[in-house]
Amino acid sequence: MQLSENFTVTEFTKSQTAARLGIDNMPTADHLENAKRLFQNVVQKVRDHFGATVINSGYRGAALNKAVGGASTSQHCNGEAADIEVPGVANYDVAKWIEDNCEYDQLILEAAKKDDPSAGWVHVSYREGANRKQSLTAVFVNGKPIYSNGLGVYE
Repeated sequence: MQLSENFTVTEFTKSQTAARLGIDNMPTADHLENAKRLFQNVVQKVRDHFGATVINSGYRGAALNKAVGGASTSQHCNGEAADIEVPGVANYDVAKWIEDNCEYDQLILEAAKKDDPSAGWVHVSYREGANRKQSLTAVFVNGKPIYSNGLGVYE
């Protein structure tokens, strides 16, 4: 099943952790509709602009989210969020392009480093209705994210 021109449900739900633990990671019908909106309004637009786009983390049902230690309020669990990268393009540049060109709910530049443009990933979410257009940067200290407002690159 296609979520957009270049992305499938299989790509969005793939998880090594789910496969290893035997977790069924298929979204509900409502979560699939959310995913279609996310891909049509953001992720496909990134693909159209930059080219090949990799989904590092997509849909996470409740059992998978618990297994990976995800936040209980994660939009990944509703089919509203994806963590992406574009090979050969700095994650900051991808995040900045989304900020300037797409409607989104939350945009987080995660684990980026000044001296390594490919470090980290871009978390983006989209939800039906009013999107917050919230841009954040997350750095990890002892495995825990610390968030700051706006897009920045940290060491």
